[in-house]
Amino acid sequence: MYEKSIAPLNKAVADELSGVHQYMYFHFHCSDQGFDLLANLFRKTAIEEMLHIEGLADRILFLKGDVEIQAATETQKIHDVTDMLMLARSMEEQSTKDYNEMAMECGSYADSASRKLLEELVLDEERHFSVFDTELGNLKKFGEQYLALQSIERSKIISTQTGVNPTNL
Repeated sequence: MYEKSIAPLNKAVADELSGVHQYMYFHFHCSDQGFDLLANLFRKTAIEEMLHIEGLADRILFLKGDVEIQAATETQKIHDVTDMLMLARSMEEQSTKDYNEMAMECGSYADSASRKLLEELVLDEERHFSVFDTELGNLKKFGEQYLALQSIERSKIISTQTGVNPTNL
């Protein structure tokens, strides 16, 4: 019925899958560096992106299409927190633009359900952009002290508890 919508929906799946990979990579490295708040932010965002994939996949399958599970881009090996946040902000900004265009494209096929799904993703991506933009602002305002406070917080937790695995914090 709305076969033409399957291609943009699969493109969105690929973009979201790239986001999941990138954000989990950032999560692992922030956690390793002791930046638990940022690590958890990246993990939470990756999970939200997985939920986006699920919604997109459900729509593709409803349209009798096949879900393509292929990331759009390779994971970038970035270890500097500022660079991580800059890339994350940029990815969310690009997703917002792309999903707006895809929503209009699906709308032109008279597929209002796919259009609505993509418009909802735009709102989530704008929220993610805002969070990453805020974190970048915090780093600019407070500098390395902002990151040091996160490491100190982990040390406080570890020093007051026994048998705690720091990777589970």
